[in-house]
Amino acid sequence: MVIDTKKCRITFEPSGLKTTVKAGTTLLDAANKVGIYLTCICGGDGYCGKCKLIVDNGQFKNLPNTLLTPDEVANNMVLACQTKVLSDMITTVPKWHDLQAGRILINSDMHQFSQTSAADSDPDLRPDPLVNKIYLEMTKPTINDHTADHERLYLAIRQHIDADNIQTGLRTLQKLPAVMRKGDYCVTTTIGHRGGTTEVIDVELGDKCKNNYAVAIDLGTTTVVAHLVDISTATTLDKEATYNSQINFGEDYIRRIIYAEQNNAFDQLQSRIANDVNDLIVTLAVRNRIDLKDINACVCSGNTAMTHFLLNLDPTGIRREPYVATADFVPPIRAAEAGIHINKRGLLYCLPSVAAYVGGDIVAGVLSTGIYKAEGITLLVDIGTNGEVVLGNKDWLICASSSAGPAFEGSGVKQGMRASAGAIEKLRITEDGSIESKTIGDTSPIGICGSGLLDTLAQLAEHQIMDRTGRFIINSDSKIIDGDQGKQFQLVPSRNGHGEIAITQTDINNLIRSKAGVFASIRVLMSSTQISTDDLDAVYLAGGFGNYMNVKNAIKIGMLPDVPEEKVHFVGNTSMAGAKTVLMSRKALDTAEMIASNMTYFDLMSYPGYMEEFIRASFLPHTDMALFPSVYPNDKPTVSKEPK
Repeated sequence: MVIDTKKCRITFEPSGLKTTVKAGTTLLDAANKVGIYLTCICGGDGYCGKCKLIVDNGQFKNLPNTLLTPDEVANNMVLACQTKVLSDMITTVPKWHDLQAGRILINSDMHQFSQTSAADSDPDLRPDPLVNKIYLEMTKPTINDHTADHERLYLAIRQHIDADNIQTGLRTLQKLPAVMRKGDYCVTTTIGHRGGTTEVIDVELGDKCKNNYAVAIDLGTTTVVAHLVDISTATTLDKEATYNSQINFGEDYIRRIIYAEQNNAFDQLQSRIANDVNDLIVTLAVRNRIDLKDINACVCSGNTAMTHFLLNLDPTGIRREPYVATADFVPPIRAAEAGIHINKRGLLYCLPSVAAYVGGDIVAGVLSTGIYKAEGITLLVDIGTNGEVVLGNKDWLICASSSAGPAFEGSGVKQGMRASAGAIEKLRITEDGSIESKTIGDTSPIGICGSGLLDTLAQLAEHQIMDRTGRFIINSDSKIIDGDQGKQFQLVPSRNGHGEIAITQTDINNLIRSKAGVFASIRVLMSSTQISTDDLDAVYLAGGFGNYMNVKNAIKIGMLPDVPEEKVHFVGNTSMAGAKTVLMSRKALDTAEMIASNMTYFDLMSYPGYMEEFIRASFLPHTDMALFPSVYPNDKPTVSKEPK
């Protein structure tokens, strides 16, 4: 047998990055090797059609697919995951793959919402940081006082805080005598709390209490956000964000778990996310002239899978029945054990999860919004790659997760894309039938992101261009034309150098399924507790997509309950808000663990009424129009009599 060992040199323009791979390697793998990001929602299985590249020259072999139009094929466009390299090659990466142009919700500010954090309104969550510095002035040993340095340190610490159980690591203990004597027994000790144990992390000469920092991390599937916090003043000094570089292995975490299993790549995925976190920490430290050794703690808030990836815990049980995680409650660990570059003995805290599909980010949301102590009934909706929903008050909390976000993040939508430059983010159909739209960055439109897709669905329904099943009403509008995937509605016509932007019947079907997943999960929680829409005191919308959606349109298509708009609050990045609350309060960490322990999780796929609710929600807005009295108060939109 002859083994082909030919090497091929691949150049990716416009970056100019180059890599060498074996003949037969896919362009997607070549891009991953050199760190070029290509949108690839399906993780390389060839069914999303997003990883398009232009081959400028070179020989290749294409696997059969139907996801490229004749015009794209004529212009040498290929799917990177379905294209095997046979020679040296130069390719062009279209600008829609550029992550740097994306919109990331970096702030934890809860605009249109009076509460900024749980600690602000709960005296029980008063400042008491997980890691703190204490300046100690100790009496010196004498001939009559033979107390050892280690025990003398503990006695001094207990004069400042209640600490029954204190421990010290060997390296800290080894340097203790020199520091104590050189500092004339005036030292600063850094202490961290690990459950019921107080750990002496470090001992320094003199008063170093002002040099005490920590980092809060929102560990998202798509984005990673970091806030640098000055613990001594309880202030946020700086913020930074990046895209999660695991995206190369799949846009959702299930695809990443599958990739890691098939390629024995769990270490690789852990390294990717740890490097992302480290890059953010170093950027913040350098920009603020802070030594990494003065960053003593890191608090991470993320979904269950992302926490597993960061700690290199086995995540495979998350995607298989009975859907059990390795750990929901992870004890504090040394940050260095996870490859996080802060103080070598600094601590890493991860917020607890509820279940495999409801993670610490949702617990952080409940904590930061104060739902766990609210008198009235509150609904929290966080629509991202998944759609997590929490319902309850101070007496009870229930939650569920549905695979709601992918379509509104571009999956299964022909020209759907991430919220980045050139994406249509707002769209309106005027009375004369013309289309007004706004793109992110006010640039020429190249696709449409989640908020724009939601607007489009609502506008097509409102103007009766499609019926309640989502089917186009033929002859209702001249913009309904035949495309390569059947009937489609033209949003933007072809123009100089750019093809048309349209939404297809298949796109609409996928979007309706996604919105139905969100609303069905809400209905399951509400019906199981006999809560009506009128009983809702407030609806909180969290996360990036929720932060930018048009509430009226979300109600119009039946994604959210039909509540008065004044009851809806955009609460921003509650994952980050919760992480910072925990960082600054030991009691808040206890509260987060209480929330995770007491919240009831509904597994929707095994819940007997879920599929019925999903089917009923797969109409616009719903089969039960009484649930949406504000949407069509006078009449009901047409329902096509043609089979779907």
